[in-house]
Amino acid sequence: MAVGLEALGGLVLESILSKVEAKDAAVCACVSTRLRSAASDDALWRGYCARDLAVCEPLDPDNTLCPSFKSTMQEAYKRWFTSFGMYPLPLVRRAKGCWNSIKSWMSVNFPEANDTLRKGASEAEIKSAEEFLGVKLPAATKVLYRLCDGQETFTPNAAEKLHTAPLGIIGGYEFYDNVVNVHLLPLRLVVTETKRIARHLGFFTRSKYVVVAASYYGQKFFFLNCDNDQLYVGTRNLAEDGEMMPCVPQDLIRQTVSHNMPQDAFLLWLEEHSRRLQSGMIKTRKIRNRRSICLFPEIPPYCSVAVTNGVQVRASAVFVPEASNPKDEGEEKYYYTYSIRMSLLPDGCMLDGVYYSSCQLYSRHWLIRSKDVVVSDVSGEAVIGKYPLLFPGEEEFVYQSCTPIPGAPGSVEGSFTFVPGRLSKPEGRHFDVKVAPFSLEEPEYIF
Repeated sequence: MAVGLEALGGLVLESILSKVEAKDAAVCACVSTRLRSAASDDALWRGYCARDLAVCEPLDPDNTLCPSFKSTMQEAYKRWFTSFGMYPLPLVRRAKGCWNSIKSWMSVNFPEANDTLRKGASEAEIKSAEEFLGVKLPAATKVLYRLCDGQETFTPNAAEKLHTAPLGIIGGYEFYDNVVNVHLLPLRLVVTETKRIARHLGFFTRSKYVVVAASYYGQKFFFLNCDNDQLYVGTRNLAEDGEMMPCVPQDLIRQTVSHNMPQDAFLLWLEEHSRRLQSGMIKTRKIRNRRSICLFPEIPPYCSVAVTNGVQVRASAVFVPEASNPKDEGEEKYYYTYSIRMSLLPDGCMLDGVYYSSCQLYSRHWLIRSKDVVVSDVSGEAVIGKYPLLFPGEEEFVYQSCTPIPGAPGSVEGSFTFVPGRLSKPEGRHFDVKVAPFSLEEPEYIF
């Protein structure tokens, strides 16, 4: 076949070579000078690199530029294949595509967190971690760690810890005195944190679980089960009986894709996180005066939006597994934190045909439902002890609160009472501002 290719025109030959496997192109290059020239074309190998490995630049796995005395993309392919050839290439491409997506978002929107990502671990380091842990990590997880060895953020130094604490690439939320911000652990901390928590919780016999992500502030731990490939998060009962909740739909883990490519919950979880970042569903926001990824959804339908008399209120909620008690049949089975963002639109407050240059919140009213049953009807002055004064076009006033419900799904809706001008000097009658319903659900993916 290779000999017959020599008789083909250049464009036809290029088209055929672009569709074959890279190893077949390498074989063709050994047949003749003409085929060697065609099969060594840099554009051809650029296509192989993109198709098979999601590699778009002539860089090796250590991010080093390949030598230019020959086809640089061919050399890049060779080095990647040498380093990752023990794994299915579609899996390598998928995992690399996931990391590329996360890193591209981070480099633009959160470069200080992007700088904490470590270079990939070696195969020897992964095998050493498996020996220490007494487990065999799923193939997808190993590829993810080969590409990026978590974050360099956990430190015993108090000053450095304060600086790096908000930089978890999974992010979190804040409500009252609770602050959660989840970081991906490097392999060395996967080992030490797994051993530490196993001793603390006393589940030595459950060595199939390894800790892959954790929060600095409010304690929150994510465990990868190396037997069933599911990712779990600890509940309120974690310390008491090791209770966890699955973070990814189990039926997705069972699915296989082309080439029987293995996949696990850790890869699916990171891919979903990447989609949320890229879509704008979640963004960065200041927490305790430090920027971090905020898990409160920012776009409909996950975030409700309502405008009344020029006052806009956006609202959304996040499930809080570490405060939830799935075994409870009472009021606090599921726990949620919700974020309220209110602002006065640039045209200002319009009431009864009159324009006002400011308005101030006086009171609130909430209806909280669990499975369409009202479980809480709350009215009171202020929000978290504050009476926000809004001016046209200024940044949103943001606050977080929380609520438990006995069963999901649920919802929250309500209203705020505002006065035009200021509470100390009202300029018009009080008016109610709608808070459109937002859902409280047990999510398919838990972060």
